Amino acid sequence: MFLEIIVKPAVRKIAMERMQILIENAITNAKINPELSQRQAFLARRISSRHKIRMPYDLRMVFCKKCKSFIAPGINSRIRLGRASVKSIRISCYLCGHIYRKIIPQ
Repeated sequence: MFLEIIVKPAVRKIAMERMQILIENAITNAKINPELSQRQAFLARRISSRHKIRMPYDLRMVFCKKCKSFIAPGINSRIRLGRASVKSIRISCYLCGHIYRKIIPQ
């Protein structure tokens, strides 16, 4: 028999707020102290997995899709606009070298 863990709304709200605060702090600290920003982003991911809460899209997009590390635009990643017929944004991770694309709807 499986026991399903039910996340209470108050716990969910606190976890979401803490994840947002940690990611915001990680973005501001990325240039000054990269180790601290990586740790803060790791803690945000850990809160998400521990409480079984899916991270919102705006928080998920600061993580590399391959190595799952925190990437700050311009500091440890590069962002380019695609010139093909399908408009897209290309994000390159400097840590693992992975390049992934996000399609821009027209």
